[in-house]
Amino acid sequence: MPTVLITGCSSGIGRALADAFRDAGHHVWATARKPEDVEQLSAAGFSARQLDVNDSDALARLADELETLDILINNAGYGAMGPLLDGGVDALRQQFETNVFAVVGVTRALFPLLRRSRGVVVNIGSVSGVLVTPFAGAYCASKAAVHALSDALRLELAPFGVQVMEVQPGAIASQFASNAQRQAEQVLVAGSPWWPLREHVQARARASQDKPTSAAVFARGVLTAVSKSPVPALVRLGNGSTALPVMARLLPRRLLDWALRKRFGLLRPL
Repeated sequence: MPTVLITGCSSGIGRALADAFRDAGHHVWATARKPEDVEQLSAAGFSARQLDVNDSDALARLADELETLDILINNAGYGAMGPLLDGGVDALRQQFETNVFAVVGVTRALFPLLRRSRGVVVNIGSVSGVLVTPFAGAYCASKAAVHALSDALRLELAPFGVQVMEVQPGAIASQFASNAQRQAEQVLVAGSPWWPLREHVQARARASQDKPTSAAVFARGVLTAVSKSPVPALVRLGNGSTALPVMARLLPRRLLDWALRKRFGLLRPL
């Protein structure tokens, strides 16, 4: 029975991935940060563990507990929304701690197990790392970094027989948008130069739920891709996952900028 460890399984994509891999006969180690979420995962039959992906000591303990690992899915993350300068360096640092640094930290902690099994690392990126939009600068930058790290890891882990696959979701039905909206409300406050555009900021936070693909369908797509030999380097799944990168690649920069400024209320002076 193959063993898979998935981070960020409290809901949405992470929980759907856990369900899909369990149903396919994998032994699933499902992690979450909040104790109440871990309890629900345990009740559902997973090997559930509480894990803050930025806690190196917790990662070391988890690595010691695991006897084998065939697939690691780095899924934990969130979307920092709002004007980039309003959030500032602190918001950017927090975004990178979870979305970027943890990818390296978790993979490093579990690499000996993956090396032994000649396993697979799956990093959940986003098309937002390819088509950058306003009011999501920190999030887009973090996912662009995940893309670069996945490329580097794929090359560096190849001699050890460990494969790396990046998944770039489009719009997937989850709690991402509601969490992003709450985060945006904390960043964008009265007095901000962008306060008059608060409805557009909220619209960007909700964009991931624009005709979304179900998380279950997404998870089955990941399962299918990771079952291939060799695994593909890049997989795009969900509404917009193909069209948006094509737009980023083919549209002239001035035209793309104009379209994004128009979409998010940035054409008129403030």
